[in-house]
Amino acid sequence: MTIFGGILEYLGLIGALAGVVSVLKPLRLLGIRTRKSGLLVVGLGLLTFLAGTYLPVSETRVTTARTRLDEFVPVFQFGEFHSIQINAPKDRVDAAIRTVTPDEIRFFQTLTWIRRFGRPASGILNAPGRRPILDTFASGWFHVLADEPGREIVVGTGVVKDRPPHPRPAIAMNFRIEEVDAAHCTLTTETRVYVTGFHVLHGFAGYWRMIYPGSSLIRYEWLRAIQRRAEEATDTSIPGV
Repeated sequence: MTIFGGILEYLGLIGALAGVVSVLKPLRLLGIRTRKSGLLVVGLGLLTFLAGTYLPVSETRVTTARTRLDEFVPVFQFGEFHSIQINAPKDRVDAAIRTVTPDEIRFFQTLTWIRRFGRPASGILNAPGRRPILDTFASGWFHVLADEPGREIVVGTGVVKDRPPHPRPAIAMNFRIEEVDAAHCTLTTETRVYVTGFHVLHGFAGYWRMIYPGSSLIRYEWLRAIQRRAEEATDTSIPGV
């Protein structure tokens, strides 16, 4: 529903914008010949946007905890998962996770500017380019919930383990290292969000479906930046390289 809902939202916004323009000057190339038709297109665009926002939202439940993230957010409605193979030992991967900076993540500053709709930045969206990005997480809205070097790091907000969910959104994200052998690892990152309240839930659904493409690109490029840093560190540690 995330991708389909996002498509509906973007189509609705584009249609509503075309209708607004046509109220001023009909866009005949789009078949809108009168201002009255422009108003109709505005209405249809808004209805399409609302349809994307209010699509059904389902819950995912983890019955058996296999990761630390499972312990903190076993129930969620929104999430994304990405993975990458890294030719480096787990200690190098762990160090890269902790030291990679926003400047190393392609499109990070541009996409986060778009994500906050040009508003003044705060929290992770205000990450200084040369400061390790996890440091910004820990000093902003997010807190380190679990830290097992060489295995898994979990950061989040609004999450209280072993207690009922908060009325505000609970958001958590992890980086998990799975060792393939002494020189190769699989690195995964997962984000989960749990929201309560009908209007809050669908309001967040509308937001999530709109930012999902950019958010996924940031996560992918974040993993790529960690991969580059870890593999470069491994290469320079080999005598003669």
